[in-house]
Amino acid sequence: MPFTVVIAPDSFKGSLSARLVADAIAEGWASVRPDDALVLMPQADGGEGTLDAVEAAVPGARRRSAGLVTGPDGRPTPGEWLALPNGTAVVELAQSSGLPLMSELDPLGATTRGLGEVIRAALEDGATSLVIGLGGSASTDAAAGALSALGLLLLDEQGEPVPDGGRGLAEVLRVDRDDLVSAPVGGVTLLTDVTAPLTGPRGAAAVFGPQKGASPEQVAQLDRALAHLARILGGDPDAPGSGAAGGAGYGFSAAWGARIESGADYLAELSGLPSAIAGADLVLTGEGRFDDQSLGGKLVGQLIALAGAERVGVIAGQVTATSDAWSVSLTDLAGSPQAAMADTAAWLREAGRRAATELA
Repeated sequence: MPFTVVIAPDSFKGSLSARLVADAIAEGWASVRPDDALVLMPQADGGEGTLDAVEAAVPGARRRSAGLVTGPDGRPTPGEWLALPNGTAVVELAQSSGLPLMSELDPLGATTRGLGEVIRAALEDGATSLVIGLGGSASTDAAAGALSALGLLLLDEQGEPVPDGGRGLAEVLRVDRDDLVSAPVGGVTLLTDVTAPLTGPRGAAAVFGPQKGASPEQVAQLDRALAHLARILGGDPDAPGSGAAGGAGYGFSAAWGARIESGADYLAELSGLPSAIAGADLVLTGEGRFDDQSLGGKLVGQLIALAGAERVGVIAGQVTATSDAWSVSLTDLAGSPQAAMADTAAWLREAGRRAATELA
């Protein structure tokens, strides 16, 4: 009997968009089972690809340019957001302040200032509510750079603004909110791909700092700096998702009262994914690396929870997670990470063929 298969991957960061990943998997599956119904629904979870996923899901969504903004290492980079017909502006941190934009890693100095500049442009254009995708950040600054671009002053003991980056947070003595741009009347929603708190062994610095180049000593330095900022700024640093994007979840919540939501759940609902899964025999999803963090709020973990592990197949560049869901690694298929990266689309097609052979 023909199957109905929902193909709903995340992007493979630095390689292929979620749409191209879905296309390649579908081609591989169809080469084995051409009579099956394939429903392609590329997804995101708040990180890279969020604008693409929302644009595909919302008729009438329009890309808007913010011009050149401050990249995470201080170099100019193009900024953009998505204007929705209902007045909502969707902004993706990874687009303006993401790790791939760094010329070299700088865990203590990288900034989210460009994100704030994009948000300011969207608000000046008349946005009445904001959705901010948090994920893929180059920095661990608790969105201090973004909030500074929006008018928040983080001042040292001399009354001067502290330097950008996580290192500067340790120098904050006083916060001046007088010139902080007001949050839009429709509110601010933060889409997160993790449930981490701001600080501690599961926090922004400890878990994600090493990915941004932080040594153990720098992780400890950043964790102390984040804890210091929380004592000055207030808010709830222990709220799930506060540690997202280098603590940006905390920063926007404390300064603007922003609401934290699961990015995967938000985008799944927006695209109609739960209804599609209900009528499907199988769900194929994937991401660049399927590890234990994937099961803590990221797209793949959310889909396994939604559909049930027995109905989910995971295709990933590398697989290290312990899960009951069927999975295949492009690295294993290709023989090495380098070979898998050299022609990711071809190996995704091979993975699609493997899935059709073993799961149908």
